[in-house]
Amino acid sequence: MRGWGTMRKLFVLALLPMLASFSAHAQLLDVLTAPKTLIDRAIEARSAGDIAKDNEIVVKVNAIMGKMGTVKASTEIYEQRLLITGIFDDKALYDRFEREVRQVQGVKKLYWHVSYLAKDDSRRKSLLDWGDVTVMAAKAQGRLVGTAGVADVNFRTTADAYGTVYLLGRARSGEEGKKALAQVKDGTGVRKVVDYSVVRP
Repeated sequence: MRGWGTMRKLFVLALLPMLASFSAHAQLLDVLTAPKTLIDRAIEARSAGDIAKDNEIVVKVNAIMGKMGTVKASTEIYEQRLLITGIFDDKALYDRFEREVRQVQGVKKLYWHVSYLAKDDSRRKSLLDWGDVTVMAAKAQGRLVGTAGVADVNFRTTADAYGTVYLLGRARSGEEGKKALAQVKDGTGVRKVVDYSVVRP
């Protein structure tokens, strides 16, 4: 029994790095590699309870998508301010998704950037594909990670197929907010930026 207990402890210890959140990994990586201060990369300035509320909302929205059998929308959230982007080609499904999302409890503010475009709509020719959208969003967040004076853990970025990049989160000062916005804008292929960040020390 003692041998099994030791093995179990070693197994749990081995799993801990993999169980660490992406934010924690980003914090460590940034402190070690980027020209930022430890203050900039301080742990996310929110309570565990507030983060749990965000997670609960996202789980509910994901459950709605799962029930409808669609992954045509994506979410970002900060302090119960929920941003949803995506494009549907089924109008009935789009209407049902919007109706059910708007009924989710606990959302303080909903930023709805989901649209309906028929499969034969000519505007689809100008849309970015999923891979390009993913890269655009990742690069936007990456620019925040590498910027001195910006606590990137307090910001969320995402992008959509229209080439729009969204900034969500909290800046500790107006100057930090301007820096974050400038970095998000400074990306190849970015056609538009929507800023939903707030300033609060």
